[in-house]
Amino acid sequence: MTEFTELADGVFVLVYPYLRVNCTLITGETGALLVDTLSTEAQARELAEAVLRVTAKPLGIVNTHFHFDHCFGNATLAGPATPIWGHRECVRELREHGRQWQRAWEQELLADDEHVARELGRVTLRAPDSPVEREELIDIGGRQVSLAWHGRGHTAGDLVVRVDDVLVAGDLVEEGAPPGFADAYPLDWPETLRALARTVGPDTVVVPGHGEPVDLEFLTMAHDELAALDWLIREAHRDGGDVAKVAAASSLARWGEAGLREAEHAVRRGYAQLDAATPNTIG
Repeated sequence: MTEFTELADGVFVLVYPYLRVNCTLITGETGALLVDTLSTEAQARELAEAVLRVTAKPLGIVNTHFHFDHCFGNATLAGPATPIWGHRECVRELREHGRQWQRAWEQELLADDEHVARELGRVTLRAPDSPVEREELIDIGGRQVSLAWHGRGHTAGDLVVRVDDVLVAGDLVEEGAPPGFADAYPLDWPETLRALARTVGPDTVVVPGHGEPVDLEFLTMAHDELAALDWLIREAHRDGGDVAKVAAASSLARWGEAGLREAEHAVRRGYAQLDAATPNTIG
């Protein structure tokens, strides 16, 4: 049985075994807020049961971004009147391209886990209905929670959630695995992390999208690695560098095959940004 663990007063984190996804539950006097909803109906039902073991207060939902492992449980967890917040780019992706992404992710996962892949393909998609542009303050029964967008990074629309000294960073921050660049903006991501770090103090606990909670020191190291990759991409693009060779020269190579795959995504998308491609043509 997967359970929430209390990280701070009224702030609980559940680490789901599949992909080590973090879901965060914040409770107020008369309401609660759930950040991210996992991948499939079955996973979302497990999550709903875990939520009820903590609180039965009316629930709101936040999606940190549009990837399946963070929002495909929306329809299972949300009632007809449940508000779901997400950045406007997250909303756009799910409304305009959700079914395409769903089919693509199902095919991608088939080789690794056919059961999850097939379940993913059967999910009823529900996009957020409360789009956030840059920042929004919401009240969950006397408790103030901040939703903020600091710039493009892991995707075009990564929201972070702040309550007291806890910052839920989504996949802008990754612990225990290489950052994911398949839909990322590698030339923007370092500055986005720099802006995020300016909101973090020495006592702040940062909940990454996957893995164990981290701190400001970890965030600084992540920024430095992304900044080094940024400059590697810029210099290699100027010299017409081969994508695979540039990826192999990056610090992400230390993660082995997974790191090299993400590094190649980063180089290709960085090159596309430097070629002034529009976001919809970056592949």
